[in-house]
Amino acid sequence: MTSNKYEVVIGLEVHAQLLTNSKLFCGDPTRFGADANTQVSPLTLAHPGTLPVMNEAVIYLALQLGMALKCEIVQDNFFARKNYFYPDLPKAYQVSQHTAPICRGGHLSIKSDDGYKDIHLNRIHIEEDAGKSIHDRDAEFTCIDLNRAGIPLLEIVTEPCIHSARDAYSFLTELRRLLRWLQVCDGNMEEGSMRCDANISIRPTGSKTLGTRVEVKNLNSIRNVKLAIEIEINRLINITEKGENIVQETRSFDADKASTFSLRNKEEAEDYRYFPEPDLPPFKITDEQLQNIKNSLPELPYELIKKYTTNYGLSLYDAEMICSDKDDMLYFESIIALCPKYKAVANWLQGPIRSYCNEQQLSLNRFPLPVPALCSLIELNETGKVSFSNAGNKILHALIASPVTPALEIATQLNLLQENNSDAIDEWVNQVLENLPDKVKAYKAGKKALLGLFCGEVKKISKGKADMQLAQRILLEKLSH
Repeated sequence: MTSNKYEVVIGLEVHAQLLTNSKLFCGDPTRFGADANTQVSPLTLAHPGTLPVMNEAVIYLALQLGMALKCEIVQDNFFARKNYFYPDLPKAYQVSQHTAPICRGGHLSIKSDDGYKDIHLNRIHIEEDAGKSIHDRDAEFTCIDLNRAGIPLLEIVTEPCIHSARDAYSFLTELRRLLRWLQVCDGNMEEGSMRCDANISIRPTGSKTLGTRVEVKNLNSIRNVKLAIEIEINRLINITEKGENIVQETRSFDADKASTFSLRNKEEAEDYRYFPEPDLPPFKITDEQLQNIKNSLPELPYELIKKYTTNYGLSLYDAEMICSDKDDMLYFESIIALCPKYKAVANWLQGPIRSYCNEQQLSLNRFPLPVPALCSLIELNETGKVSFSNAGNKILHALIASPVTPALEIATQLNLLQENNSDAIDEWVNQVLENLPDKVKAYKAGKKALLGLFCGEVKKISKGKADMQLAQRILLEKLSH
């Protein structure tokens, strides 16, 4: 009841590590998992006399994401120094963007309890990452790994327009899909290549004034973002209900204890003392560059979902599942190029193929059966020669073991060709109805759900060989008399 008195206001800051081979301002590699301090050079270590050189691939990836999110592209750009002490950044300042972010505005559509809604963005800007402080290797000292120092990041900042932990979860899920779709970032939060800070405040319901905010930093999974926000909302409400003041601060999240704890008072922007980076010239994005990137953008998930539902007749659920991962979508596209039976292919992907891949711990695009062989099996089922159950449970596995053997030959060898002779099916139906006289009376008295039982018995007696569509028609005809 107390929570209904307050409106939650959330803004997210997401740091996405870009999929480049080298760092933002030098050629040092960016490979994850390398031995500590092996991906550094005099530039990363900020030796005197070294000068940064811009990595052009970073600009390309930033523009790709900005266009996909419908941002305004800022064509006249420059970098700034952010003067804030990082113990694990040798320069003792960070190179970022301040008054000229490469992208402004934009939005990302998410699915919420109230339907689809747009989460509006404030900006996307480029900056370099800091190194990593390691506190558990030595009892007396903090260890520093500078491999990550200078790796290019995009910081994606939303407006304070998110009003529930669930919507924050949906936003991050959708953003990660887009980052992976565009191959901008791998989205692996457990490796730190995508990190999220959540700014949270509460205000009386109906108020337009933002409350004092707290920031929860470096959340390393989407689930933890949702949990940390929920915990922090409850904490802020409890403080307010006690008549105490909320302190603007930076907090961290302890997943083991399911609680947040204070790190420091929150800094304001002026505390960073930004000024233009003197060692890097301004850079301009040309109209030609923008047009080239626009032309190179792949079809995006929401565009494909619309195409699949409108042009292919798929359900929204099927379309969303296919587009949940780009590799899944590409695999679907490779199948329908040879077998344009869209609904049937979707059923196979969500059914037998996904089951097999889950059992074998494979992604869909690693499914071992060649696409032509799979298409031949789908056609066999679609033409009524084999049942979907037998095709998916028996023939599919035999075909994986021997992909050069035609699906029809395997179905014949396994005696699984479907019987569509009406006389044979009529005999099986009669046998079932004779064996279940009480059920027949109950069906005719109104228990129409018993039709499933009769169909199941026909399938059992025929050992799965009966054409069940024909069997159901015969059953309905006989039960109507």
